[in-house]
Amino acid sequence: MIPLYKYIKEGKRMRGSGRKRHLRGREKGFACMLRLQVSHHPPVSALHATDDKENIEMTWCHSPVSKFTGTSVETKVHGKRQLKLHNHGETYEMDSPNLVIRILPISGTDWVGNVSIRCLETGLVAELNYIGQSFFGFRADRRLIKGKIFDSWFMKILYRLEAPIVKDPEFDMRFCCALYQSVWPTETALVWGELSQAILSKDWEKARETKKSVEERQREVLRERESRGKNWVPKHLVSYSKEEGWECSPIHKSVPNAPIATL
Repeated sequence: MIPLYKYIKEGKRMRGSGRKRHLRGREKGFACMLRLQVSHHPPVSALHATDDKENIEMTWCHSPVSKFTGTSVETKVHGKRQLKLHNHGETYEMDSPNLVIRILPISGTDWVGNVSIRCLETGLVAELNYIGQSFFGFRADRRLIKGKIFDSWFMKILYRLEAPIVKDPEFDMRFCCALYQSVWPTETALVWGELSQAILSKDWEKARETKKSVEERQREVLRERESRGKNWVPKHLVSYSKEEGWECSPIHKSVPNAPIATL
């Protein structure tokens, strides 16, 4: 068993060597991710990610609900996130903070609210509070995560934390399509690729035409499926239901290598 608070302590001591730690992480393992849109109305997405070398698995099922408050749009992300460390026999369940897009008086985006992370096998619990900038932007550089980690079985606090939320200036993400021919026809990068390129080129007329074309093709597929009396069933999930909230379970134990890689 590796207590969660020891991970946080170790990360705090190694703050000055962030880039090297990131490179070591790449050398240790390679995570493959599969993301599916389960439902359009309401919008529900599922995610399954695995790292076979480190024997780590993560599953998410999200259903966002947005609300306009007058000066901002706040999105509550319903659903469950689960992280499994198979080598240690530990399963962590967690929820998500809320996404706030401010319009007035100062525009900006923040993750805010309370998050709970619980280990089912050890009873370790982390209660975190995401704090965004103030209403007038006076705390623009003081985005924080505050919280504590405790043993829920003995009600003993193990660690308290308070850390700023900062963006790594050295972080850079590049996408490389290594084997374009092997990309699934339903892959987002392929379905919406032409539209994305039109938006990046600011060719709004082409963007509208491409969006309309994609949506019409999907309507044709739906009409054809309904004419045959077939229901759409996700290919990579065991089941999903909405009686007590959406829940998705992967069919396969691990995600195969993808033709689209993040470098």
